[in-house]
Amino acid sequence: MNKNTAEKLYEAYYMKVFSYVMTLTRNQNDAMEITQETFFRAISTDKAFRGESDSYTWLCAIAKNLFVDEKRRSSRFEEEPGEERPDTKKDIEQRLSDKESSIRIHRILHDLEEPYKEVFQLRIFGELSFNEIGSIFGKTETWARVTYHRARLKIKERMDENEI
Repeated sequence: MNKNTAEKLYEAYYMKVFSYVMTLTRNQNDAMEITQETFFRAISTDKAFRGESDSYTWLCAIAKNLFVDEKRRSSRFEEEPGEERPDTKKDIEQRLSDKESSIRIHRILHDLEEPYKEVFQLRIFGELSFNEIGSIFGKTETWARVTYHRARLKIKERMDENEI
């Protein structure tokens, strides 16, 4: 890939790919590293982009593979949770209540089966269109819409069961 094409690709898609990776990692530093590695691999790979899909979809596929690889590597080592900084704006009871609700919701989302979990995260946290989500999975826009709708119903059912 020539330098001019690489620069255009980077400028056009960096923030979109970074946003997508943030939905996967939920960690800014990890997302930045994976995004940088994504563009490095896309630009320096011997395999040229074949044009069978959108450039953004191709980059997201690279990013997802890098994320999965990193997840596998890091799952071998358990990290200690970082210390939280106290929030002086809220009283302790309110913070505990908010945190408990948030944890319950994230547990429901965590336990949600694939592809519902990833489609929901891409739509809500990644702010991707249904067309973009469908192309990441190699499916249609309609498939992405239906899967997202089913994910919402599953989450709502589980929230009602847990009275969140």
